[in-house]
This record gives sequence, structure tokens and C-alpha cells, in this order.
Amino acid sequence: MSPPPARPARRRLGWLLALAIAVAALNLRPVVTSLGPMLKQVQADLGMSATVAGLITAVPSLCFALFGLAAPALSRRLGPVVVVTAGMGAIALGVLARSFAGGTAVFLLLTAVALAGVAVSNVLIPVVIKRYFPDRVGPMIGLYSMALSVGTAAAAAATVPMTKAFGGNWREGLGSWGLLALVGLLIWLVTLFLRRDRSGTAATEQAPAAAKLPILRSRTAWALAVFLGLQATSAYATMGWLPTIYQDAGVSAGSSGVLLALVMAISVPASFILPNLAVRRGEQGLFVVVLALCGIVGYTGLAFAAGTVSWLWACLVGLSMCAFPLALTMIGLRARTPGGVAQLSAFAQSLGYLISIPGPILVGSIYQATGQWYLPLGFLALLLIPQMAFGLRAGQARHIEDEA
Repeated sequence: MSPPPARPARRRLGWLLALAIAVAALNLRPVVTSLGPMLKQVQADLGMSATVAGLITAVPSLCFALFGLAAPALSRRLGPVVVVTAGMGAIALGVLARSFAGGTAVFLLLTAVALAGVAVSNVLIPVVIKRYFPDRVGPMIGLYSMALSVGTAAAAAATVPMTKAFGGNWREGLGSWGLLALVGLLIWLVTLFLRRDRSGTAATEQAPAAAKLPILRSRTAWALAVFLGLQATSAYATMGWLPTIYQDAGVSAGSSGVLLALVMAISVPASFILPNLAVRRGEQGLFVVVLALCGIVGYTGLAFAAGTVSWLWACLVGLSMCAFPLALTMIGLRARTPGGVAQLSAFAQSLGYLISIPGPILVGSIYQATGQWYLPLGFLALLLIPQMAFGLRAGQARHIEDEA
């Protein structure tokens, strides 16, 4: 008698891995976005200087860039599922432990531990998608991007109410996000156990040629890295300064927070739909142009009429920030193999986050020097022109293996 078919079991494992990817995505931004609303309390309690508190805004991009570079080598040695599982463990450890930190140095060290887990997961989840869902890259990138947006918005909106519910102590408010990371770790451990994704398997499935890929010779890789960097510049500047922009235009503090949440909320459905549409086209240039134009109109509206039809500018800026899931989709499409995706993801995201570091700081400096938002918002609008140019190049139907 022949053994029963393995297809149902394989399908269940596929659903489990999809769930693991979604839960991981939920955990990749609360490390950062939960801290912003509580930063003044953390600063006062730990005796953190204003300079160190200001530099915290640049730490995530720096950690994403540095730790992300190690992800491909770890993936080749251990397998991407193993490394993402370890990343979930680092996030859970860092977020939970930093809520017990007694000083600034320990708090920053544990935050870096959590950000290291975020960095390797950032790079390797697209690899997991390419490897295990090669025929469903668009829907899976959409699921990943949507969950990422939900996690970003939820942490920004819910941390303060949760802190109040816990008695007003920032330690419980920030540490509670570690529980979500523990759930993610548990799901990835179960997935890892069931899939038997061990280091030998990972090394076998990734061809040696992919490990030697001279990615620096690929113009598509460079274009994608700059595209990612420019969109990250706009995104981090927007998340950091949008409430202040609205408040300076006469919008109440409460309403400005709602408008920031609207920016995040717009990206939730768009982040799911856009990758599916992008995969169906050989080139993604049309989407690059449309998103950039939305941003140009949105930032222009904020500069001259932030207090008028405020929701419209928030919606347009939110749509322009969907360049990130579009970039993730292009990472999955611009390489033929999981090994190629790993290298492209590490290169593009690491270089991209390095490019994004000065932008939000420069926006704040221009605002401080002028006292108005015309020039800072004009700067963000102008950045969308080179973003469009590099995005058009990155969106062409090519593979980095051919160029390199």
C-alpha cells in the first residue's frame, strides 16, 4: 500500500510559515515606534542627556545597515529560517530586558540587541519568501508589508494607552511589546522544528555561485539601494516631524496624532495590494512614478495648506510611503535565486539605511534655522525626483545575476 500523499501536510506547513512571516513583521517596528512616545519619560528616568536622546533617532538606521550586512553569511551557514528565528529571540530579549535597564548604557545596548534581530529579519524574510513561496512572491510580500505597517501603527498608537493602563510606568509600557516578540519566537521555533531547516540543507539549497556574486557591479542593485535610501529618508522624516508640521499650522495636538495614524493606516491596505499588482507587470516603473507624484503633491500641500484638507495631504504622503513595500517586491523579483535575493536584500537595505541617516536630521536643522516648514518640505518633495529616477532603473525587468 502506497504512503498517503504529503501535499496536505506541506500545505499546512506553508500556512504555518505564512503566519510566522506575518507575526515576525508585526515585531519589526515596535522596537522603534513604541519608544518615540515614551522617550521623554525614559530620558528623565535614566538621566539620559538630550544629545543621546536625539541620537537615538539615528540608531535604528545605523543598526539596520551594520547588522544587515551579516545576514547573507549567516543564512548560508545556518539557513534563513534559523537566522530569522534567532532574530525573533534577539528582539524578545532586547525589548523585555531593556525595560529593566538601570542606566543609559545598558538601555542602549539592549536596544541594539533588539535592533540586530530586526536587521537580520529585515534582510532575510524576503529570502524566506523567495525560497518557500517562489510562485507567490507578490501575495507574500503583500502580507509581510501589511503586517509591518500594522505593527508600526499599533506601536505608535497603543504604547501610551498601555502605559497608562499599567500605572504610567514606561517600563511596563515598552516591555509589553516583548510579549508579542515571544509569540513570534514560539511560532518560528515550531516552524523550524517542523521544517527541519538545518544548516546543511540551507548550504545545499543556496548555490556556491550565489555566494561569490559580485553585486557591486550590478547597476540594478545600486539603483535599488538608492531608491530604498531615499524613500526611507522621506519615511523617517515624515514619522518624526509630521505632528509638528500640523501643529505649527494650527491643528490640535490630538488631531495631529490622528493624522499621523492616518498616514500609517493608508499604507496597510496599500501595502498588501501594491506588491500583488507589481508582480503582474514585468516592470514596476509606473508604480514608482505614481507614488512619487503622490508624495510631491502631498508635501507641497503640507507646505502651503497643512491646516486645510489636512486629511488629503496625510493620505497622499501615506501613499508615497508605500514605496517601501514596492522596493521589497523588487528585491524579490530582481534576483533569480534565494541566494541572490539574500545578497541583494542585504546590500540594498544596508546601503539604503545608511543613506537615510542624515535626512531627518537635516530636515530638523533646516526647520530650526528658518522657523518655517517651506524649505524642509520642499527638500522632501525634491528628493522624490531622484527617487523616481532610481526607482525607474530598479524597476526594469532585469536580474542582478546577469549584470554581475
